[in-house]
Formats: sequence, C-alpha cells, structure tokens
Amino acid sequence: MAGEEPPFLIVGTVQKPHGIKGELFVRLETDRPGSAFAPGRVLRLGTADGKPLDAGVLTVERARPFKGGMLVKALEFTGRSPAQDEVRGRALLVPRAEAEALQEGEVFLYQLLGMRVTTEAEGEVGTVADLYDAPSGPLLAVRRQERGELLIPFVQQMIRRIDAAEGVLELDLPAGLLEL
Repeated sequence: MAGEEPPFLIVGTVQKPHGIKGELFVRLETDRPGSAFAPGRVLRLGTADGKPLDAGVLTVERARPFKGGMLVKALEFTGRSPAQDEVRGRALLVPRAEAEALQEGEVFLYQLLGMRVTTEAEGEVGTVADLYDAPSGPLLAVRRQERGELLIPFVQQMIRRIDAAEGVLELDLPAGLLEL
C-alpha cells in the first residue's frame, strides 16, 4: 500500500530571486498552482523532502505563470534583498489538511510509492520504489522481482487506473517497454 501521509505537501521549490520587485521564480511541484499560490496563502519553508523548517514562511501577495514555473511575490520581500537568496532551493509547503481535495482517480505523488504496478497483458509488473523528476516529466522507478528496476514515464496516456485504497497502479505500456 502507499506510504504514510505526510503533514505537509510540497507545492513548489524556490529556484532564484527574479528582478528588483521582490519576486521569486518557483519551480512548480503541483498541478494546481492557482490554489497553491493564491493571494494570502501562507507557505512554509521546508527541505527538499518536505520537512518544514523551524522558522520561515512566505505569504503570497501575487503569483503569475512564468517560463514553466511561477513568479511569486511574497509580502516578506519588498524589493531585491539578500534574504531572497537565503530561500533559494527551499521547498514551499502547505499543510496536507489545507490542500485542495482530489478528484476521482487522482493521487498525490507520494501515494504512488509502494503501489503495485500492473498491466492487462502482463499482470503484476512490480512495485513503485521511487519517483524521479525528469525534464520530460515524472518517471516511476518500478522494482521488479527478477529483472531489477525499470524507469517508466508517468504520463496520462499510459494510466488505465489508479486506486490508492487498493494500492494499485494499472498501466497500458507500449510494446517492448518491459523488455528493457
């Protein structure tokens, strides 16, 4: 079954300060940036593995899409400052309880860890051991019993069914992928 539910979810990672007006360029880690970066939203600063830091929050003043990410203006920064460099590389977290509700068939990425991967043709393929963020999109590292680990693109076109309660991810894989 999927992993333990974390108290915080990562919605983005601060990449660098942007311009002189106190904005930060944020790499998105959510498919719902409108909710995650809504004006007034308080984001906790955290580590790359989603653990909140003892001190540090950013309050979203405004946010806008920019080059595949978001430019976020936080109330804590009125202009370009050394403090902006201190948040570089920090994860931006929201409490799990405040996250937007999932729709039918949706899961948080952390829920994929430990899921059984199946296909209609092959039956059980293996278990999701890890997730990797690649330029082309997320990759699932699937641990197979006898053939080691296999990287599978996690794309909508290959997903037949996701059942978090059962811990099953059913995929429709291209011919030959399992032979790698």
